[in-house]
Amino acid sequence: MKKHILRISLLCFLTAFLIGTSYAQTTTSDSVNLQIASANFYKAIGQESRLYNGHEYQPYDPHIKNSALFPEDAKTWATGEVNYDGITYKGVFMMYDIYKDAVVVQLYNHFSMFTLLSERVHDFSFSGHHFIRINADQITDNKAELTTGFYEQLYAGKLEILAKRRKTIQNSSNAVAAPETYFSATNDYYLKKGNMYYKIGSKGSILKLLKDKKSDIQKYLRQNNIIYVDNPEFAMVKIASYYDQVTN
Repeated sequence: MKKHILRISLLCFLTAFLIGTSYAQTTTSDSVNLQIASANFYKAIGQESRLYNGHEYQPYDPHIKNSALFPEDAKTWATGEVNYDGITYKGVFMMYDIYKDAVVVQLYNHFSMFTLLSERVHDFSFSGHHFIRINADQITDNKAELTTGFYEQLYAGKLEILAKRRKTIQNSSNAVAAPETYFSATNDYYLKKGNMYYKIGSKGSILKLLKDKKSDIQKYLRQNNIIYVDNPEFAMVKIASYYDQVTN
């Protein structure tokens, strides 16, 4: 009984500490303390953590080729952080299932897999990628037809570049070889300017939206030998960053 009360007290104390710290003006020392407290919270609370309000994750049929995960070469857990119910948790073992558009975490027993409730996830980061959740119902003028879900934030300034990662399950129609079922990946890209989202893809679609600096952007790309078709995502980020600089 005393142990249970101690756990609850620890939960309340650390939750209050994390929330209070998020609103305070932090120093380097405060930042270090927050990271230590977050790690201790994740370890100490275990099965009582609010992080585990979700559903058990069910693996896929092993006969399906490729992977439902992001990135493409993801084969195991990555250590990241997630803002869940307004609290940021660090040092979380996690994966991102694109097919289900779900964040999967490893439970305190380091064996079971759990799917977080997506509506409670504000954002999450791992392996150099940052994802935010967008609620399409809250977009006033959704001409870009964004759907509710997680979007990778490739760039965030005055402009914002987002990537929607998707995977579908396909069946091969090869008449010679035996039919195969596999995951197929696609990406859609969006530019946010002001309060409006626009779907983009080609270099022309971006330059059309940023036409007030079109000639400057084209010159910048030439001078820096940035060839859009070679790496569109890299080029999108560089264009958005340059546009923000020249429009200050």
